[in-house]
Amino acid sequence: MQQPADLLTSHGLDALWVTKPENVRYLSGFSTPKDGLVLLHKEGALLYTDARYTEQAKEECFIPQHIARHSDVIQHARTLLEGKVVGYEADALLVNKLHQLAGLQAKKLVPTEGILEARRLIKTPEEIQLIRQAQQIADEALRQALPSLRAGVREVDLALQMEVYMRSHGAEDRAFDITVASGYRSAMPHGTASEKVIQEGELVTFDWGARYRGYYSDCTRAFPVGEISEELKNLYRHTQKALNLALEAIKPGVMTSDLDQVARGYLEEQGLAEHFVHSLGHGVGLAIHENPHLARFRPDLPQYNVPLQAGMVITIEPGLYVAGVGGVRLEELVLVTETGCEVLSHAPFAEV
Repeated sequence: MQQPADLLTSHGLDALWVTKPENVRYLSGFSTPKDGLVLLHKEGALLYTDARYTEQAKEECFIPQHIARHSDVIQHARTLLEGKVVGYEADALLVNKLHQLAGLQAKKLVPTEGILEARRLIKTPEEIQLIRQAQQIADEALRQALPSLRAGVREVDLALQMEVYMRSHGAEDRAFDITVASGYRSAMPHGTASEKVIQEGELVTFDWGARYRGYYSDCTRAFPVGEISEELKNLYRHTQKALNLALEAIKPGVMTSDLDQVARGYLEEQGLAEHFVHSLGHGVGLAIHENPHLARFRPDLPQYNVPLQAGMVITIEPGLYVAGVGGVRLEELVLVTETGCEVLSHAPFAEV
């Protein structure tokens, strides 16, 4: 990462008050970042947390720590920040916490957005290895669950089986609420696992991931139970084609909106674009959804249309959803390389 002094100076700041959990972990290594914050200043960085985490912070953190009650943090930080220009993460700080920053007696409090996220766009080799490990755990969780996929099984039971596998094989947690959506529920893009019983002739969507040492994985597959309709088969095949076309188009310099259009344009040619209701993908790292955003170009949000760079980790996840019929999403986790991409997810696909 750019040196703190240079990073702060480039944004007109003397310090940055960091409260977003993924950024706290990025700057400190602290594995309970929701109960900490980092003061990034021109001489370095300092983690604030409370006495519950004294030994944990000492063991985990690669920056100095100050252990204090919440009510004493501002008082301590004032000695470093009084009369200084202090930035804060505007998209992560609650209003009541912002009011408390008045106690810093700073020269100026400046709302900021995306300063550290921009630095997290390109993953280090160490970060990539942690994401690989998270995805390997997730891949195997699906393999272990597939023999249980049959008519008469509840969606929630499959989701639980996958979560237990991931937690018992090194994952800190699931990456998000696991989706197991069958039949008509597969037309719900974020239809998390329910008590619905899976039936013959249904297509079942799995969307899941693992969190390993702070880093996330993300993958989606769809599997038929018995013989499915020709309409569902066509949805599956066109989704898979859109996925493969997008993967083939990945290389440094390609704009994120252009990559979205590769998949969306194919589905438009098939008369199916109205059923592709979300963006093509997103970045993955210390957050399950982070920059870059792979979406249609919007003139009012040009900041979200950026060129791909080697070292980015992104998802490619086209999907088609038809109410009353069902849906399918297929997702790969991808590392952008100097010459193209490397697919990090290796969960099996269905033969449809």
